[in-house]
Amino acid sequence: MQKSSFWKAGHTPTLLASFLYFDLSFMVWVLLGPLGIQISKDLALTPAQKGLMVATPLLAGALLRIVMGVLVDHLKPKKAGLIGQVIVLAALCWAWLGSIASFETMLVLGMLLGFAGAAFAVALPLASRWYPPEHQGTALGIAGAGNSGTAFAALFAPGLAIAFGWQNVFGLCLIPLGVALAVYLIFAKDAPSAPAPKMLTEYLAVLKDKDAWWFMFFYSVTFGGFSGLASSLTIYFNTQYGLSPVTAGYFTAGCVFAGSLVRPLGGRIADRIGGIKTLSIMYVGAAAFLFIASTGLQSALAAVIVFVLAMLALGTGNGAVFQLVPQRFRKEIGVMTGLVGMAGGVGGFYLASSLGYSKQVTGSYQLGLTIFAALAVAALLGLSAVKTRWRTTWGSAAMTSARI
Repeated sequence: MQKSSFWKAGHTPTLLASFLYFDLSFMVWVLLGPLGIQISKDLALTPAQKGLMVATPLLAGALLRIVMGVLVDHLKPKKAGLIGQVIVLAALCWAWLGSIASFETMLVLGMLLGFAGAAFAVALPLASRWYPPEHQGTALGIAGAGNSGTAFAALFAPGLAIAFGWQNVFGLCLIPLGVALAVYLIFAKDAPSAPAPKMLTEYLAVLKDKDAWWFMFFYSVTFGGFSGLASSLTIYFNTQYGLSPVTAGYFTAGCVFAGSLVRPLGGRIADRIGGIKTLSIMYVGAAAFLFIASTGLQSALAAVIVFVLAMLALGTGNGAVFQLVPQRFRKEIGVMTGLVGMAGGVGGFYLASSLGYSKQVTGSYQLGLTIFAALAVAALLGLSAVKTRWRTTWGSAAMTSARI
């Protein structure tokens, strides 16, 4: 189809409002990572504690995506998103005005910031429900490009922390989030064709379908790799290469921008050549580049290049997964977004925390990166095992107009 047909197919203001809400929510979701160097210095954290601190919002966001997925179907996406945004704003106020002086307090803050990560389970259904099957990859790719918010955190947070103190950065974040809330309230609308709410038992019934588990596994690798690296690379570049917090943040931002900006491209490519083929290519690239990174490259510049390439593969995969999910689970897109998004957050928690423990136990990040590269290979093998069945059942030409 012509590109113009996409913009006529759905509701562009809602799509763009979803993107902005998602983008700035993700900015604060991973905020502890870019601030981790200064925070860990003031609180005297060990490498393992640093890893757990930056990983906690990822796990909290993962679990809260289930909650937000249920709210999406029962309250509709717009109201669910409003609730999540108010909680995040309140948490930032507390972090700014309260006393954040211990590792345990940082973990509590991390859990509250999980509501920002749960924006994923709202923004994607809010946009998805406006678009037909043949445009799902593009629509969810644009909405999902809110991943770029993680780059803004890496780009600006370290410098702001040096200028104003890391605790005041939480207060400064209230400004853009307040703008995003206003845009959301004015422009976002719920699609008229939303499915009827289901009982909780019906949500759990989705887990009896093995395809749900496959999608959860696939996304735990693509988004888990993306979010885990986005949260950890500032600390990684500082520890591994001795870069300053600001320079490490710039390097991280470059990597994260690469992964987030190609998410719409991943959805678009999947619409054209099929999500399965796109994912297969992505897993090969992700596994290769993560393994190369695990060897501990001597040059920081070489490491940036390799991580950018890894993020390009992972970001493309994020878009491809969500080209496939609405085709298989269109009626359950709210809960499936929550479940699949939860799995992605769990993957990010595992990667971020394992890097910290790997550094503390072995003195190197090699083990953590190598294991995650192996998970990408396992995902490729799993995809190869199910692709024929998918293409001859729900993904056949008789069942959908989309390329699978």
